[in-house]
Amino acid sequence: MTRGIGIAGIAGRMGRLVAEEVRGAGLVLAGGIDRPGAAVPDGVRLFPDIATLAAAADVVVDFTHAGAVAAHAAALAAAGTAWVLGTTGLAAADQDAVARAARRIAVVQSPNFSPGVNLVLALAERMAAALPSETYDAEIVEMHHRQKVDAPSGTALGLGQAVARGRGVALEVVRDSGRDGHTGPRRPGAIGFAALRGGQIVGEHTLIFAAAGEQIAVTHRAFDRRVFATGAIRAAAWVAGRPPGHYGMADVLGMR
Repeated sequence: MTRGIGIAGIAGRMGRLVAEEVRGAGLVLAGGIDRPGAAVPDGVRLFPDIATLAAAADVVVDFTHAGAVAAHAAALAAAGTAWVLGTTGLAAADQDAVARAARRIAVVQSPNFSPGVNLVLALAERMAAALPSETYDAEIVEMHHRQKVDAPSGTALGLGQAVARGRGVALEVVRDSGRDGHTGPRRPGAIGFAALRGGQIVGEHTLIFAAAGEQIAVTHRAFDRRVFATGAIRAAAWVAGRPPGHYGMADVLGMR
């Protein structure tokens, strides 16, 4: 990378950690963007908008807000700048904007940049393919800090997508969230979600396969947000110079 790494949302909790990891890895920090008046880390160049940041960077790491995704997709595609996208809670139109950008630039999109979570995602798909949905009920439980605004979390939905792929079904058809009241018996083949919020928990996710004769649970706990920043910088170093395409952390980790 010659121009370096840009950071969207550089004044936020994740943005600051990403900036520290860029410098810690000996890479070039091109600068960042954030809301007007935000307190950015010392010595960081603050750009006025995503277009000017994209023009000044080889890769932009983005942990901002779903409402900014479509505009960021357009600006980065126009500039030919690679994109590492960790924003979750995207609507269908936002995801379509990401897909359009990936036809022109290299995009690494992941709901979670932790290597451990991505290994669990791969395991979830294999387990789902091996455990029949008729006898093994899939449930996903996640808990995060009280400030988190989307539910289920992006990682929980990623786990659901992995289970659905393993079973050869579409998640939107079998997803079951927010049970309340007299819901009746569990739908056969459903993938259930439960979202808990409280305290300052960084992130906990448990995937459960429950059958009459046994139960299998796989849990991942994140204790420090820095693991996400480290993974994002690993993705940024990997994606620089790649051809256009829609990549994931499985590609970065050499898992496919």
